[in-house]
Amino acid sequence: MKRVILNGPDFCAVTEDGRLTEYIPRDPKEKSGDILLGRIDRMMPGMNCAFVDIGRRKNGFMPLEENGKTFLEGRPKSGETLILQVRREETGEKGAFLTRDITLAGTCVILMPKNRYIGVSSRIAEEEQRERLKQLGREIAGDRFGLVLRHSSVTTMESEIRNEAEALWSEWKKIASKASESSQPGTVLRANGVMDSLKNDYSGRGIDEIRDADELPPDLKRQLAAAEGRTVRLAHGGNIVIDRCEAMTVIDVNTASAVSSGDKERTILETNLEACEEIAIQVRVRDLAGIIVIDFIDMEAETDQSLVCNRLKECFENDRIKTVIHGWTQLGLMEMTRKRR
Repeated sequence: MKRVILNGPDFCAVTEDGRLTEYIPRDPKEKSGDILLGRIDRMMPGMNCAFVDIGRRKNGFMPLEENGKTFLEGRPKSGETLILQVRREETGEKGAFLTRDITLAGTCVILMPKNRYIGVSSRIAEEEQRERLKQLGREIAGDRFGLVLRHSSVTTMESEIRNEAEALWSEWKKIASKASESSQPGTVLRANGVMDSLKNDYSGRGIDEIRDADELPPDLKRQLAAAEGRTVRLAHGGNIVIDRCEAMTVIDVNTASAVSSGDKERTILETNLEACEEIAIQVRVRDLAGIIVIDFIDMEAETDQSLVCNRLKECFENDRIKTVIHGWTQLGLMEMTRKRR
């Protein structure tokens, strides 16, 4: 597979074998990942959260308890000033979602200065490799910080992994020092731009070319336009229908005019398998997140259901955003989740 990253003046895009798989407009207002200094304005114990003054028009929203037993800091106090990170940017009437569990991402490691968790990317399946990298992570961290070794660390020299972790640790110490010199809520460090994030996330998966582009080529423009529609046609006559709801996204698979040389069950299986690849592309291009429910065409044979489930997992292996295929529900629907970024 050939992966190309396009760097435009107002967008970034990713193609895989000529198919558009990501399109990210550059948004100067986007602040997800920024590190801020915030002051707790109002505690809401009943909701287990606090509203935080971060120097913006809207207060941010912060949970009082962070996930994970390895997070070091205890319960915050009213009026306390904290170093925070924007986990999710504000939307509509909702303020930014904030976390005290800061992460600094590099090409092969993610450093967590307020945590002591040592982990390895779930994409690394070999147990021997996982244990080797975990041990390396423990040695590098030395109980100073938490560390997650990304997939690219498998093929990266240990010295380079150490150097990157130490560089991120030095960056954190500078951030903490800068924050200690100020008492006013506001931004301490801007997050990396879209291009840097794409390079970091795809480094372990392989990048064949990074190319500057004033605009999308005509064929990619057509693909992007198709991704804005509700219905997407499949090559052999079937289609998928995508509906975004408030709580989830629902995707319906239809045979439509699909025909096969085999029987009805064969046509259904082939359409469902073909839909898996298109669903994976559309989810990535449209940046769908949260709960996603897929209504595949009903299949009677359990072996066919297993084939479709496995195929869907394979199609999402190239997704840089964490995606979990939960499997079939009792109603015969495929349930999956994709992390919001």
